[in-house]
Amino acid sequence: MTLPEAKNTQKTYEEHPFAEYVRILGKGKKGSRSLTEEEAFNSMSMILNNEVEDLQLGAFLMLLRVKEESPEELAGFVKAAKSIMTPPTHLQVDLDWSSYAGKRRHLPWYLFSVICLAQNGMRIFMHGASGHTADRMYTEDVLQDLGFSISKDWAQAEKTLNKLNFCYMPLSCLSPRLNDMINMRPILGLRSPVHSLSRLINPVNADTVIQGIFHPAYSTMHQKAGQILGYKQLAVIKGEGGEIERNPDNELSVLFSSLNGLNEEIWPRMYDKRHVKAEEMSVDHMINIWKGEHFDEYAEGAIIGTMAIALKTTGKATSQEEALKLARDHWESRDKNFLDT
Repeated sequence: MTLPEAKNTQKTYEEHPFAEYVRILGKGKKGSRSLTEEEAFNSMSMILNNEVEDLQLGAFLMLLRVKEESPEELAGFVKAAKSIMTPPTHLQVDLDWSSYAGKRRHLPWYLFSVICLAQNGMRIFMHGASGHTADRMYTEDVLQDLGFSISKDWAQAEKTLNKLNFCYMPLSCLSPRLNDMINMRPILGLRSPVHSLSRLINPVNADTVIQGIFHPAYSTMHQKAGQILGYKQLAVIKGEGGEIERNPDNELSVLFSSLNGLNEEIWPRMYDKRHVKAEEMSVDHMINIWKGEHFDEYAEGAIIGTMAIALKTTGKATSQEEALKLARDHWESRDKNFLDT
């Protein structure tokens, strides 16, 4: 008796196009490598276009996290993100200011630096995210507590910029997909490259970009990525809490990137004695400082010191001393009734 021929019922699967990028990063100590700028652009484009599986995305982000992003990878990711954003071509700003960390030890004094700079004619586009890490004060929430509106689209951003010389637009409006990825932190347990690439997006293509990072190891990565991206002026600082804010009690290294190359400046500490962390973390305290009803030496140092870096980076001042003097003049001549309007 002849037995019937057995049928091969094993299912075969075609490899997913994104698997190539996971393999490049995860092939082991000897086989893995960083993505090229082109590969980074293509992989992030697929992610932003929802062309990858959730399992692939998680693996990709965590492999990058373990390896740490290269400047070329960051630049490729940023270019992919910028390619899907459509700001009005006529919208002009002087300074791109990212805000993605949130504050937990000190109040967000950098907001007063931004307001003072705007009151003196500097047009600033702020963008950021909120809520991805517990127990932090985020720019979006504090701005609303101070009475400012949040720009949900480009028309509102342009209107606010023309009125106040600065606006804030959440990442959720710039790129909902990137915002979803930033909010994966509580799920993955770690930050992902999205925290770095979002800081570098510069959606309106300002000539000057300032970056605040928390981990010093990421400083040169941002500096070199800015050069690859062709940003005319970029400054990177280890900001208080990871925001663009100077801690006046510490010496500060500022890494610059420009069309002329890379360089570093050391800014001396502003005070001889360190300040004790403020007991009060409230927006009311901030308002009292702005109005001049209370005095807080640390706050004024943070505000003036942060402003000085922006003034030096944008070329409004040519030296640290000139930048600090101009920043102090801006602070002392602020409209103390501004937050009442």
